[in-house]
Amino acid sequence: MIKVLVVDDSPTIREIMKDILTSDKDIEVIGVASNGEDAVRFMEKNKPDIITMDIDMPKMNGFEATRKIMETTPVPIVIITALFNSKDMDRTFQAMEAGAVSVIEKPTAITGDDFDKAAQNIVHMIKLMSEIKVIKRKTIYKNKKAGPLENYKAKSTLSSIKMAAIGVSTGGPPVLQSIFSKLPANIKIPILVVQHITPGFIEGLVDWLSGVTEYPIHIAVQGEKVLPGHIYFAPDGFHMEIRGDGKIFLSDSEKENGLRPAVSCLFRSIARYYGKNSIGILLTGMGKDGAEELKLLKDIGAITVAQDKETSIVYGMPGEAVKLDAATYILPPEKIAELFGRL
Repeated sequence: MIKVLVVDDSPTIREIMKDILTSDKDIEVIGVASNGEDAVRFMEKNKPDIITMDIDMPKMNGFEATRKIMETTPVPIVIITALFNSKDMDRTFQAMEAGAVSVIEKPTAITGDDFDKAAQNIVHMIKLMSEIKVIKRKTIYKNKKAGPLENYKAKSTLSSIKMAAIGVSTGGPPVLQSIFSKLPANIKIPILVVQHITPGFIEGLVDWLSGVTEYPIHIAVQGEKVLPGHIYFAPDGFHMEIRGDGKIFLSDSEKENGLRPAVSCLFRSIARYYGKNSIGILLTGMGKDGAEELKLLKDIGAITVAQDKETSIVYGMPGEAVKLDAATYILPPEKIAELFGRL
């Protein structure tokens, strides 16, 4: 049984979440809490497999509760929040920075025929995220001191790079924040990003990340020409590719690896049109999306990077790439940012 703690200040939402979760025979709700303080106190005596965490609560909000729990008794935490509340959205990504593994929409705003689908998605997310092995948040980026880039796996020519692509999934927002906040000045290439995230949250993520970097960040638009020093995210529900003329191509064709957008589509287009004059980066995430395509990029002479195991929330996608010998470099986030200083 997957043991769940439900944290929300609304009695109605607590009951809805309990009903949704216990409708699955493999899930047991072992406790509820109406605020962050009660959640932290619950954790002193109990060990759930996963927590669903509201953001805007009295006494202690979900961000503070997540931070305290991840520093003391770490457990996977999924943020449950309303899409329309901009204050909650900002705190949501702060909670992910503090160690929450994912975010899903609060079921109150979902009615009618969409409710059953939303309930199924919540159950699926809880089952998936409960398998993640988390560590104390204070230690996650305090791995061994990273040496100079010259000490890493390969020394490659970076001066000819014209396009960069990043693929990332579970645990991605704080890693992207770490990379983007440390990007050097005067980057002269576009950066394209596929981030797997619950539909409806990509705009909030872009807004949040825009606050940590001077580089403009956009949600990609069909047919727009990408600009040097700009960052483009795939929109909800669309694969994102790049063409040889530097224009974005969006497609709602079939999912790949069960996903749309898929990293695999972006990396293939980069390989086709930019080849050895590109850099592909695969960050934390479940599954294997983009791993084979990162190997394709490496085989045609591109620079390829996989995030290291020590700093990955989930060493799925980058781990699969490493198994395939698809990475020119295996780096922590701060060294990935440093790499851009050499392009």
